[in-house]
Amino acid sequence: MNKKGEFEKFERIAVLGPGMIGASFSRAMKARGLAGHVTGCARNEKILKSSARKGYIDSYETDPASACIDADLVLFATPVETFASLAKEISGSLKKGALVIDAGSVKGSLAYNLEALMPDSVHYVPCHPIAGSEMSGPDASSPDLFEGACCILTPTENTDPGALESVAGLWEGLGARIEKMHPMHHDKVYALVSHFPHLVMFSLVNAVSDIDESALRFTGGGFDDSTRIAKSSPSLWKNIFMMNSANLIDCIDTLVSGLEGMRSALSSGDGKTIKSTLERAQKARIGIKGGR
Repeated sequence: MNKKGEFEKFERIAVLGPGMIGASFSRAMKARGLAGHVTGCARNEKILKSSARKGYIDSYETDPASACIDADLVLFATPVETFASLAKEISGSLKKGALVIDAGSVKGSLAYNLEALMPDSVHYVPCHPIAGSEMSGPDASSPDLFEGACCILTPTENTDPGALESVAGLWEGLGARIEKMHPMHHDKVYALVSHFPHLVMFSLVNAVSDIDESALRFTGGGFDDSTRIAKSSPSLWKNIFMMNSANLIDCIDTLVSGLEGMRSALSSGDGKTIKSTLERAQKARIGIKGGR
């Protein structure tokens, strides 16, 4: 936000990966008058043409370096494992003073690696908008996706303060609430509240299927609601799991310990321990306010 209380407008924006998140960002920026021209970039030209026809983006390129020429703002909205190679690919096209942001759910050492790959006078600010669903693709996008959502900014010790302020204002202009975390702390937190729950739900569906696949014909609201995220992209989540593996292993160890305790209580008929375990979880769950 500038001194007049207005949100900054970016004349040229490049969205690398205009899928559900990237297209939502483009549509939100355009709907709020914060973007002059948005260029989308992906490998699938058919999808790009469709997105341009529907007004999600204004133009498109299949070459990331070409898409970033003269861009004031570049968003990485591709899978996180592609960020480093993308940064190298577009480095020569980034103009002086450009801002580079991302929408990745993994930060940690990746934030430092990307920062080191930026040319002089180009500012990278790591971002993680907490928005989206198990759906994918530009047609799952919405210009209101970030309204009321939390966006985590994970600046490093070297992040430019002016760039950080501009990026915070950008997300606030889209209706998001800003929080800031250290990149390493971010990955521990989101292992716990996002990556680990996805891993557990994928594993739970597999466990039920392995025990008796026919039982999946009789699921109700509880099972369906809790396992909804297991419909998410396996390719996407495989790479997220691998990039945050150390934190996830700690989570798995804690869950296994808890399950072993419950198994022991069930084997011995220890109803008191079972009830107290459930009550502790119930109390914690009731207290959740969430990111929105």
